Parts: sequence; C-alpha cells; structure tokens
Amino acid sequence: MDPCHEKSGSTASSANVRNSIEQQNEPRENDDNERPEERAQQHLTTFRLVGVMSGLSFAVFCMALDNTIMATAIPKITDQFHSSQDIGWYGSSYLLTNSCLTISFGKLYTLYPVKWIYLVALALFEIGSLVCGFTPNSVGLIIGRAITGLGSAGLFSGAITVISQSMPLQRRLLCISLIMGLFGVADVAGPLIGGVFTDYLTWRWCFYINLPFGGLTALAIVFLLEAQQPVKQARGVKCLLSHLDLVGLLFLFPAVICLLLVLSWGGADYPWGDRRIIGLIVGFAALMSIFIVVQWWRQDKATIPPRLIKKRDIWGTCIFSFCITGAMMAFTYHLPIWFQSVKGVSATKSGLMSLPTILGMTICTILSAVLVGKIGYYAPFMYAAPVVSVIGAGLLSTLKVDSGPAQWIGYQVPFGIGLGIGLSQPMVVVQTVLEPDDIPLAIAITAFMESLGGSVAISVAQSVFRSQLVKHMALEAPRINAHENSTTGMTTLRDTVPPEMLNGVLRAYNSAITQALYVGVALSSLAIVGALSIRWISVKGKKTEA
Repeated sequence: MDPCHEKSGSTASSANVRNSIEQQNEPRENDDNERPEERAQQHLTTFRLVGVMSGLSFAVFCMALDNTIMATAIPKITDQFHSSQDIGWYGSSYLLTNSCLTISFGKLYTLYPVKWIYLVALALFEIGSLVCGFTPNSVGLIIGRAITGLGSAGLFSGAITVISQSMPLQRRLLCISLIMGLFGVADVAGPLIGGVFTDYLTWRWCFYINLPFGGLTALAIVFLLEAQQPVKQARGVKCLLSHLDLVGLLFLFPAVICLLLVLSWGGADYPWGDRRIIGLIVGFAALMSIFIVVQWWRQDKATIPPRLIKKRDIWGTCIFSFCITGAMMAFTYHLPIWFQSVKGVSATKSGLMSLPTILGMTICTILSAVLVGKIGYYAPFMYAAPVVSVIGAGLLSTLKVDSGPAQWIGYQVPFGIGLGIGLSQPMVVVQTVLEPDDIPLAIAITAFMESLGGSVAISVAQSVFRSQLVKHMALEAPRINAHENSTTGMTTLRDTVPPEMLNGVLRAYNSAITQALYVGVALSSLAIVGALSIRWISVKGKKTEA
C-alpha cells in the first residue's frame, strides 16, 4: 500500500467492502439508471446544482473565450505597445502554460478536495486577467497571459470533475453537453466579442470581462459546492511532489515547446532543412522518448499512467479529442481571416458571419446529449461526427473569392453539426468506462489532448498560411511585399492595394487561407481513427461488445 495514502486507502478499502456487500444485497434490476459506485457519491440538490452549474458555465465560457478573443484585438494592441514582434507570444504564452499544466491539475483533483483546487485555479485565472487588463506594456501582457494559462489549465477539467462527482451519470450527459457547447460557442464567438470590445470600447475589456464572471463563479463554488474528501489524500509535501511526477513534467514541458516551435517555424520562418528546425525535431524526439520511459517507470504515479492510456477507450478518446478540437480551432482562427481579408468585412461582421457554425454546434451538442441519454450509446455519435464535419470542412476549403452567402453559410452548417455531435462525447466516455478514482485524471488527460490539438492545429495552419501566401503573392502580385502585407494590411486590402493588383492579391489570400483550412479537413477525417476504437458501452450500465 502506498504510504502516502495509508489512511485514505484504508478508508477507501473499507468503503469498497461496504459497497460490495450493499451491491450483493440490492436487486440487480435497480442498476439500470444508476451505477453502484454512484450511490456512494453526494449528489447536489436541484437548487445547489443550478447554482453550481451556472458558476461553472461562467468560468468555462470565459476560459474558452481567452483562446480566441485576442484574434481581432491584436492589431490595436500592437499599435499601442509598438510590439508586432511579440504577437506570437500573446497566444503561445497562454497555450504553453495551459497545455503543460492541465494534467498536473488532474493529479491535484485526485489528491485534494476538488472545491479548493478549483478555487485556486480560478484565482490564478482572475489574477492573470487582471494583469492583462491593467498592463502598461507588452511584457506585462505576456506575463499576464502566462498566468491566465496556469489558471485555465484547471478550470475546464475541474468543471467536468465537479459534474462527475455531483450527479448520476445520465444527468451528467446534459450538463457536460452544456459545458462543451459553451466551450465551443465561446471559441468560435471569441473573435466576434473581441472585435466588438476593440471597436466600441477598448481591447482591455477582452480581459476585464473575466473579472465579474469569475467573481460569480467563486461565490457559487464557495457557498453551494460541498468539499468532498478525495479517495487518495497526499500526506505531506514529499508525497505531493511524488505524485505530481516532476521528473516527467521536466521532459514533457520542453518537448511540447519544441513541437510547437517546429510546427510554427518550419517552412514559414525557416526551411525544414535549417539547423534550428532539425535541432528542435531531434530535441522533441529525445525529450518525448525520455518522457515515455519515465512514465513506464513510474506507473500509477506517472503524469499519464500507462494502465490508463493502454485502455482502447482512453487512447481512442485522446485521438478523437485531439483531432476534433484541432479541426475546430483551425477553422475558428482562419475563417474570420477569410471574411475580413477576402470579403473585406469588419471584425465584428466576420464574427456574425460565423454564426452558422456556432448555431449548428450549439444545437447539436445539446441534441446529441438528449439522444445519448435516450438510446444509451455514445459510439454512434462519435462515428458520425468526423463524417459530417469533414464534409463541411472539405466544402469550406473550396471557397473562392466570389463565393456568396449560399456557399459560406451552407458549408458551415455540416461542419458545425459535426462538431456539435462529437465535442462532448469524449468526456462521457471517460466517465462511463472508468472507476470514480480514475475519472479526474482521465478528464485532465483528455483536456490536455484537446488543448494540445488546438495548439498544434493553429501552429500548423498558420505556418501553411504564411508560406502559401508568400508563394501565391509571388505568382499573383509579385510587386506586393507578402510578409509586410500579411502583418499590417490583412483587413484593409481594398484600401492599401492598388486597384489593378487587388484581384490578384485577393486570389493569393484566398488560396493561402483555403490551403491552411486543409489542416482542419485532415484532422476532421483522422478523428474517425479514435472513434472506431470506442467500444459500445451503455451509459445505462449495459454493455454490448462491438
């Protein structure tokens, strides 16, 4: 027995014995709607449930907004701080801390009461937002974004963990779908909201908005959520450090950084054969190899325990989450660029033109939750999501300069429907196939893959866009400086480009953007690999082997 958890382990063992006796004495027919292990959990009353869900929704919405809300605010920020050289750091500082610490928060949720760890994550998120909102310079904004990323790493997985501990499995379906729907809507609507703040108030409101909503979340969690004791309990700093797997994290962090730098720089800033790119590739391979060895050596104390990731449902869920979220983020970042550059609309209007994706995703996220609850199986929806989304993604990648509303509205509909069908299912899988003790960490691993998928997709798509823009500008408008135009004049092409060259420039931008969208098309199709590994297990407790 692990000495770190001797007391909690004994308590858990006794509880398991009592639960086993109770299960043997209870009629089997009562197990259809609620599993035995769930009866031991303390479920929230309806009043508390509504309050807690409202608080979690506010936090997740703000956290997801932070992924994309800066997209339309960056030009104004760089104008004020004269910091165009820092553009990459505004996004990467947030994504790096978020990606790398998501799993660590999952560990903390298994060792300490979820309530208090969630409040710590929320406090970090609010402090980071405060720093970003009041910063006088670019360096302060980068630091604030990094702190915000630290907090956001625990908010999403924490919200799903709270839901998993507060209600029966079937009721979780709708709540998880609501959370995932809000997450997706906020991601897609981020540029619209950021554009409105930037155009009519100030870019600083992109961060101020987090403060009141975070306060409401804190009130709901403090007064309405009870602090349930974890099954595992870290006894002392030494035990905590052991379970956080600092050795593994020491290799995972730089490996992720190397990967993102390779994908961002390769083919755009430096040729693939450049010594910097080769060095980063070698560094990533070496660091990741050592990380895998460390995980195998540490087993249950690893950042990603091998016994979890070896389960087909879990590794399949990770692949599916990586791909479907990556596809969403690739389009979320680059479709507004197409609207603003090729169609010449404002930041606010480009967000409105993305509404077909938002509506399709929101409606189908909720509808899929209801249907999963009715039929009991999530596997069919995971099969359908890549098929439907790749149709929409493929159609969107065929957009032309003269494409009208029939095309850019009609093509978004199947893409949004596909995302809505699939986005919430990975979290349902995790809570259906695993024991309660493993759920918080598995949720964090899944959230990590979603975050990493989004980061990788954005990096690759942006690299493709930049390299293809240079190529097509040389063909269509050789007298235009592609690099300068891409950083200073994307949204004002009709004002800055000579009329005789405008059509060529628009064709170049259209080609570069649609080829960047191929990244989303590829990821949408690859999601089927993860979906096909998922077994047919009913959320009602009845299992059917595929």
